[in-house]
Amino acid sequence: MKHTERLKKNSDFQAVYKEGRSKAGYLTVFLMKENGLLKSRLGISVSKKVGNSVVRHRVKRLIREAYRLNEDSFPPGYDYVIIARKPAAEKGYSEIEKSLLKAVTSDKLFRTDKEI
Repeated sequence: MKHTERLKKNSDFQAVYKEGRSKAGYLTVFLMKENGLLKSRLGISVSKKVGNSVVRHRVKRLIREAYRLNEDSFPPGYDYVIIARKPAAEKGYSEIEKSLLKAVTSDKLFRTDKEI
């Protein structure tokens, strides 16, 4: 079983926000940026607008589990930041997983600047 590396520093999150590419969905916003490493790292952001601490933590757990079980679908060497939107608080695991997989399979995210 792989251990998912996490983004923890604010500077790492800010780098992905500023320089990364994004795909917005109904439940999540998916951002990614190459990190120059052989492994990928995951950061999750859930605003207080989503709900109280219990709800926010539940959403984080669901996102983390969806990523963990589908980690092979995510290309290595990227920093990923997933931002939960308000409707995610009322959804279950399958809907969140579907949202993440739809974002990662988007052609827009993996185009290079030369192709755009």
